Amino acid sequence: MSRTLRLVKIFRTVGRYRLDELVELEKLPGLPRLAMKVSPWRLHGVPDMPRGERIRKALEDLGPVFIKFGQMLSTRRDLLPEDIADELAKLQDNVPPFPEAESIAIIETALGKPVSQLYATFASTPMASASVAQVHAATLHSGEDVVVKVVRPGIEPVIRQDLSLMFTLAKLVARYSPDGRRLRPVEVVSDYKLTILDELDLGREAANASQLRRNFEGSKLVYVPQVYWDYTRRNVFTMERISGIPVTDMDTLRSKNVDLKLLAERGVEIFFTQVLRDSFFHADMHPGNIFVDATDPADPNYIAVDCAIIGALSESDQYYLARNLLGIFRRDYREVAQLHVECGWVPPETRVQDFESALRAVCEPIFERPISEISFGQLLVYLFRTASRFDMEVQPSLVLLQKTLLNIEGLGRQLYPDLNLWDTAQPFLEHWVAERYSPQSMLKRLQRHAPSWLEQLPQLPDVMMDNLQQAKELEQRFSLQQQKAQTLQDRVREDTQRRRRRFVAALACGAAALGAFPGAWQQLVQAPLASWLLAALGLTLLWPREP
Repeated sequence: MSRTLRLVKIFRTVGRYRLDELVELEKLPGLPRLAMKVSPWRLHGVPDMPRGERIRKALEDLGPVFIKFGQMLSTRRDLLPEDIADELAKLQDNVPPFPEAESIAIIETALGKPVSQLYATFASTPMASASVAQVHAATLHSGEDVVVKVVRPGIEPVIRQDLSLMFTLAKLVARYSPDGRRLRPVEVVSDYKLTILDELDLGREAANASQLRRNFEGSKLVYVPQVYWDYTRRNVFTMERISGIPVTDMDTLRSKNVDLKLLAERGVEIFFTQVLRDSFFHADMHPGNIFVDATDPADPNYIAVDCAIIGALSESDQYYLARNLLGIFRRDYREVAQLHVECGWVPPETRVQDFESALRAVCEPIFERPISEISFGQLLVYLFRTASRFDMEVQPSLVLLQKTLLNIEGLGRQLYPDLNLWDTAQPFLEHWVAERYSPQSMLKRLQRHAPSWLEQLPQLPDVMMDNLQQAKELEQRFSLQQQKAQTLQDRVREDTQRRRRRFVAALACGAAALGAFPGAWQQLVQAPLASWLLAALGLTLLWPREP
């Protein structure tokens, strides 16, 4: 489909669901407002459904790329109203599979061998199919059960075309929508572009899975399937086939007497372990990507798949995040406000007391509810939304973090509705902050940085000499500038004194001239008071002054 035809379809879909009604026409400039008023869209009646549902159905009609965009957008609760975000979260990425022959051709081209030589068995019917890829069951000749993920053929040009159109629409929204600045549509589409293009590179997903598996090796918290690198390329990914219970299958979990409370608490522990210990977290932990190993019902653990979207935090963001979370736990709004300024999340000119007051107004009503009813993920959403009023630029890593926490918390409350996230998380956070500044931790950081410091040590004398030389040159330059400034100041002072002498001489000559004429002084003395005042003012203004 050409770009023009695709654009026509988009506008037809907008008209069908009357999304133009969501724009405040009176706030648009003259020409766009007139175009909207005479648009053929207005021949359609407004559908009898809420605005969120209309937006969701429009995205579903526009296809997989827009559906995934809506899914991503549903996580930006700091930008969207709750009714729209809740509706977008219902989007399902169900796409018909592409033919077996195409899937086999892609595998054979990528791996350089016939499928029969690569795999002992290969299921022609896919296990699952989505907008970017589909998955087939297979068995290696060595006997391991695996799944083979294959990128959908011809999907990249479609994605890039739709992204181009999204950028066009985002610029229009940014220019003409009253909320354009707050919503930052261009930045949102840019974040989405990075996410969906990364999903096309299955080699990247495999590397993420391998790293996550290594981070939790030997752990009872979560299991990550093994990657088979000999059978993995940019558009083909082969990994271990797992057998577990879908985390949403509550009937099966209960029938096996799985300890749901422990499972829910471990979900929270997984989140904070990934964020604070590893600074590397699975950012797409929705129920479809999570399974449960119930081999030992009293000691269950998670199985995580689909590592295409991974979040990471810098060391400073990691620290400030932990401090912010603890501050929220303790209702220390002043500390939270100060931390936002210190770490650069809000502009340095932000008045801390104003930000503190805004945080208190948002958080206090929430804290008045029973602790079991408080959504910590939602509280984080409110925090970011409040901070955005103070020109906080929400970083992609923090958005992914917010999304992940919402997923984890939702999953935990589904498993165990009485889950107390606060009691589970607070000790973990306090332990991490205390450990960060323990002597052992300081020694580890010293050992980590010691090789680079030792490498730079021989250069230290040269660096010191260069710095001393630069300091000397700066001192000489400053001294020279001072001398020049002093010389200029002396010249100005001399010039001012010269002009004063000339002014006094002119006054003396004027007085002498008056004295040469008989009766001049008597007439001058008899002048009105206003004339004397004006004369004094004039002389004051004419008197030469130093700059």
